[in-house]
Amino acid sequence: MRRMMVEIPIPEKWERLWYTCDLRGFIILSLSLQTFMILVAPVRKRTKSNWIIMSLWSAYLLADWAANFAVALISNSQGNPNCSLGKKQVRLAVENEDLLAFWSPFLLLHLGGPDTITAFALEDNELWLRHLLGLIFQCLATVYVFVQSLPKNRLWIPTMLMFLTGIIKYSERTYSLYRASADRFKDSIGTAADPGPNYEQVMDGFFSKKMDKLPTRIEIVSDPDRGATSARKAKKGSLTELELVQYAYQFFETFKGIIVDMIFSRRERNQSSAFFQNRNAEDAFKLVEIELNFMYEVLFTKIPLVFSLTGAITRFFSLATICSTIVLFIFENKTNFKRVDVMITYGLLFGALVLDFIALLMLLLSDWIIISLRKSPEIELKNKTLKTRLVSAFFRLRFAGTLGYTKDHSQSHTCKYCEIKFLRRRWSESISTYNLIYYCLHPRPGIHQFLYQNFGLSGLLDEIKYVKSKSFTPKLKEFIFNELKVKSELADDLETAKEICSARGNWTILMENGWGSLLQYIIDVDYDQSLILWHIATELCYNKAPIPANNDHREISKLLSDYMLYLLIMQPNMISSVAGIGHIRFRDTCAEAMRLFDEIDCGVQNEDLNQHYWKIGYRVHPHLIRL
Repeated sequence: MRRMMVEIPIPEKWERLWYTCDLRGFIILSLSLQTFMILVAPVRKRTKSNWIIMSLWSAYLLADWAANFAVALISNSQGNPNCSLGKKQVRLAVENEDLLAFWSPFLLLHLGGPDTITAFALEDNELWLRHLLGLIFQCLATVYVFVQSLPKNRLWIPTMLMFLTGIIKYSERTYSLYRASADRFKDSIGTAADPGPNYEQVMDGFFSKKMDKLPTRIEIVSDPDRGATSARKAKKGSLTELELVQYAYQFFETFKGIIVDMIFSRRERNQSSAFFQNRNAEDAFKLVEIELNFMYEVLFTKIPLVFSLTGAITRFFSLATICSTIVLFIFENKTNFKRVDVMITYGLLFGALVLDFIALLMLLLSDWIIISLRKSPEIELKNKTLKTRLVSAFFRLRFAGTLGYTKDHSQSHTCKYCEIKFLRRRWSESISTYNLIYYCLHPRPGIHQFLYQNFGLSGLLDEIKYVKSKSFTPKLKEFIFNELKVKSELADDLETAKEICSARGNWTILMENGWGSLLQYIIDVDYDQSLILWHIATELCYNKAPIPANNDHREISKLLSDYMLYLLIMQPNMISSVAGIGHIRFRDTCAEAMRLFDEIDCGVQNEDLNQHYWKIGYRVHPHLIRL
């Protein structure tokens, strides 16, 4: 039986509106997304707000799609100037063919993206080859649109100028992704092969001297600890902001291979250890913060490329071509162009100029400008040369507003200080926490289960519901730094260092208080299982033990316990090479805990839960009752 297809007629006015506004709407959308990304991308490091991160992620994905779709619309309108609207033939804005051809290079420029974000996640860097193919095809589409507008195109000169700028921008993004990909990044920091000493030649010389009966002996001389010697030359005591940036860059160059699992020599480890032994907690965390900021910008932005000689040339060329294009378009005859299209063109031109100036201002406020002028803090620039003045000027510009404010200022000054500090800080200055008991007492609603089974959004929704951000306080910094400093002093050889790093309770105060028999149930298990056991033990002690007068360590233990569980569940790749096993153990533990809650009828109130903590601890793991 033949099927009948029913066509739903679309009113002519709505179809005409679509063909009139679709391209213009996507042009405006593409420019808006670029503006949003260049302004919001730097905020991503400074906040833990899921809404900001999700908005940026959506804009990142939508920006490429919007620009690609707009190029396709321009190409389609140039190749098919007529479109059927019912029984009539309506021409698609062909009177603005020159402007359509002029718009296509701007979309190529948008595909290059802002300097502040090239990748949203590390996996995006591995897609550099896809972006390279996209660059080729989008260039061909832009050339096709341009050729279709010839030979009557009155805007062919500004179109060519913007086409060159668009190619440069898109090529920069593709090359930045290529440089940040795992294999290329590892190759870029790999050192030349070192065959070591020529032992054969040494032994030949030794035996030849023995045969000649000359006094000869072999003496093994240990390699001098050049790393510690270099670190001893470093400045003692507190460091200035400028010195922190310079030392952080030195350590970044040394240890950036850690993200691709490269190993380091004993000299480099000793250099780092000796340096941090002379620091306080505030300077140590500040230095690591700046070091990680360098690493972030290498992996997710164009900034390292921009500060090269090629990047400086391309930035100058980009600004010059955009300014020249604006001047040429201003003096061009626009009598046959639609007013709305002329306004959109001005928006694209001045939008590109403003975005370039914003990017330039952000570069001047970054740490890279200081490093590009003076990398080492050990070089004294006593003469008032131009380079010295530039270092001082950019340093004052970089830290303007954050210096000079104290806690004793008025409330209005304090608010202003907080706003400036938010813009200047390099990370959110908070840590994420995840609690097993809270998760068990607040199960996912039904909509979560539906989204998990059908769309795989459980992880995102769980992070919104169960992950809490806590402030990274100075007391917590001091505690962590002092503990690491003590263990660093004990790790005077490689075996001791390995023992300290693999400890799962061996170095706790339990050993000193006669609880050593408990450790067999925590040491002789897998790392993720040990972490969950310690998390439960910490939760039991935190809620049941009497609150001491000075409860700083109590709060710190609780915070660190929840943070480690967050890493295990939400960021498993950061602590385990076999991600997923921890999830299974966590799920099984939660199932046992929730079954226990049902049996003892705890409900979902924390007041009821406190009455049964020892029973919960005993049922979740029998050996925890000894705590």
